Parts: sequence; structure tokens; C-alpha cells
Amino acid sequence: MPMNSSDFPLVWMNLAQEPGHDHQKDFDEFETNLQRGEPFVILSDTAPPEEEHEHSPEEKKRLALWMKKHKVELRKLVLAMIQIEPNQAKRLGYKAFAVLFAKFWGYPLLLAASREEAIEMARELLTKDGKAVHGWPTLASDLP
Repeated sequence: MPMNSSDFPLVWMNLAQEPGHDHQKDFDEFETNLQRGEPFVILSDTAPPEEEHEHSPEEKKRLALWMKKHKVELRKLVLAMIQIEPNQAKRLGYKAFAVLFAKFWGYPLLLAASREEAIEMARELLTKDGKAVHGWPTLASDLP
């Protein structure tokens, strides 16, 4: 799940799993975003692999320890993950999963039909009372 933070506070995540992928790099990238101390939104336009990778006991333990260590920051700083899925039937399928996702990660999984809709949703999450949060533009025309 490599991250691209060049448009922070929009953080793009690639959910495709490639063979030999370095998960430690993913944890490091996620931690770097948390260390900024500013709210952000994760967006993805890639679907998780059809066949779920079976995690080893070591991977599960590492994830559990990482989650425990960063629980407060995850709930405070990650406003949501927005999954872009053009297919309406697939979006409906994500809804049940979204409940489990939120309980596990501590932030909601939202669904958008397009990249534009996802960015608009992120903008709404990142603005408060019509004011920009941490310098984020309030007008859609100001978005990257």
C-alpha cells in the first residue's frame, strides 16, 4: 500500500499488492504523515486484490503493535479513507466492509464514484465552518 503524499493533506494510497512488496516502507510512509501532526485524508483509486493475501503471524503481530502505538494519531489525524469505485454494485458491496474497516482502523471508509467526487469529499472533510484547515483551499477551483 504505497503512499503518495505530494498533495498533502490528500494522501493517495495504492492498494494493489505486488510480489516482494516492502511493508515496512508502507509503515514508514504512514508514520511520516502522522508525524506532520496535521489532519489528512487517504484516497485510493485502486481496488484491493481479488484474492486476499494471507498474512503471516509475524505480519499480523507487527500490524497489531503498530496500530496500538499509533491508535490516538490515527483517530485524530486521519479524517477518512475515500475509496474511488465507479461501479455502483461494487460500492454497495463495500458498505458492509466499511463498518469493519472503521472499527479496525479508527477512521471511516467512504466511497466515491469518481476522482472528482472523492476530492470534493476530502475538501469538505478538511474544511471546518467554511474556513480552511491547515491552509487547505476552501474553493473547489483552488484544488489540485
